[in-house]
Amino acid sequence: MVRLWALLVLLAAGPAAAECRLALALALDISSSVDQDEDRLQRFGLANALASPEVQEAILSVPGETVALAVFEWSGRYQQDVTLNWRILQTRADILTAASEIRQSRRRYAEFPTALGYALGYAAQVFAEAPPCLFQTLDVSGDGVNNDGFAPRLAYENFALSEVTVNGLSIGGQDDDLAGYYRRELIKGPGAFVEEAVDFHDFERAMKRKLVRELETRAIGWAPGRWLKRGG
Repeated sequence: MVRLWALLVLLAAGPAAAECRLALALALDISSSVDQDEDRLQRFGLANALASPEVQEAILSVPGETVALAVFEWSGRYQQDVTLNWRILQTRADILTAASEIRQSRRRYAEFPTALGYALGYAAQVFAEAPPCLFQTLDVSGDGVNNDGFAPRLAYENFALSEVTVNGLSIGGQDDDLAGYYRRELIKGPGAFVEEAVDFHDFERAMKRKLVRELETRAIGWAPGRWLKRGG
């Protein structure tokens, strides 16, 4: 009877409640340590990863439930810009169009440091404009530790990111243990993780693997009087 009641509750929620299952924002590092060729590898790598059959399948894996995607670039304290505004991905054509726009985008800045805390603050603004979705995930890519402005910890204390899971993609980097730094200082939330790219040439492979993991279907459990969200 409990299982039957849980099923009835899910059905009663209706299509609108489950229309968007995930709002996913991707943050690309354009700090001064990223040269022109590396920036191109990053943008093309993301576009190719999105367009790959594996990622397309992951995005479209739940019939009737969509994924919302946004992309922004970040570097210094005030150098953040949206590359791709929130886009609902319902079809393969939607995904390929988004990938094409990312591939054709150009960085706005090239000479500023790595202000990771400010990037997280900007992400809070991005999510404030996101469509209503069941889950929110921020995916931060970078090749160095925070070296300007406040730390990620202060960003989490002062910006509306409590409901956002934050994952990291460390790219080789100027630091010996960038992945460890990301694990200690950046990621947060249930199931948060760090993917590692050896260098920018390895970015596409790492991003594809990361997107598939982030897009895995998350189970929604039910218990009397409350809903329970569980990371996949």
